[in-house]
Amino acid sequence: MKHLLCTLALALSSTLCAAQTFPVTVDSCGEPLTFAAPPKRALIHDLNMTEMALALHLNPQMVGVSGITGWYKTGPEFKAALGNIPEIAPKYPTLENVLSVNPDFFFAGWNYGMKVGGEVTPTTLAKYNIKTLVLSESCIHVNKQRPAASMDLLYTDFIKLGTIFGKEAQAKTTVAQWKTRLAKLTPASASKNTRVFLYDSGEDKPFTAGKYAIPTAMIDAAGGRNIMADLDTSWGTTSWETVAARNPQFLVLLDYQDGNGVTKLLQFLQSHPAMKETDAVKNKRYVALRYAELTPGPANIEAIEKIAKAMAAPGQ
Repeated sequence: MKHLLCTLALALSSTLCAAQTFPVTVDSCGEPLTFAAPPKRALIHDLNMTEMALALHLNPQMVGVSGITGWYKTGPEFKAALGNIPEIAPKYPTLENVLSVNPDFFFAGWNYGMKVGGEVTPTTLAKYNIKTLVLSESCIHVNKQRPAASMDLLYTDFIKLGTIFGKEAQAKTTVAQWKTRLAKLTPASASKNTRVFLYDSGEDKPFTAGKYAIPTAMIDAAGGRNIMADLDTSWGTTSWETVAARNPQFLVLLDYQDGNGVTKLLQFLQSHPAMKETDAVKNKRYVALRYAELTPGPANIEAIEKIAKAMAAPGQ
């Protein structure tokens, strides 16, 4: 018995040691990013990436967040989880904003806090010894040779973030739990290949999720099919004529205002001469989801469950 306990203790000790071994190297948009030790002063951009960091309990290493209050309403649970970590900029941070908290790590993406050719990029931040992990979904903006969206956009980034902070085992355990939840989904046969359109915003042209955006993978996981999965971008615009011709049967509406934004979107669709004739609009078949639920982050899992449940429900 004593020998068994020693063996178990040794195995546990080895596992913990292995999880905390540095240096570690992760891929960031095709570039190797090496850490000799976990970052001590992390800056996280946007709501979805902040929720990843909070899910890994990185609060003690976080010196700031950015890009949240300028766009979104957040609930008491998020505010409580964030605690007293300051927001350095309500939207995109300037280089001055970033340097003000003296970070050694930045988690952001292209069009998620950084702009190609802008003043805040992995290259510009490297001059100040700040290492940048780039959100994988956004890599399409700098590397056109990317695979179509899959749930790995969430899984691999979450594990990368955990690995960087010495929490790889915890991250992998969480991802395994997410996969188990999704494996239990049994969409009704009627929802299989349901034609789905995601409406983010825009009246002249709708802003939506394309081939490389994670909602395409989420819709697929829920048993549907994104009708704009051939749009050769992550997030972008299309034409109302294209959407109406493909006659969506179900809508995913992005609600930026926590319950109040969807009414306006629906009213617009119901008054649009082409969209009001589509099956989804006529039958009022839709689900409203928050920004954090439709960009890579922990909220994706419950969002997929919501989509599947709503698609399986009868229309109005």
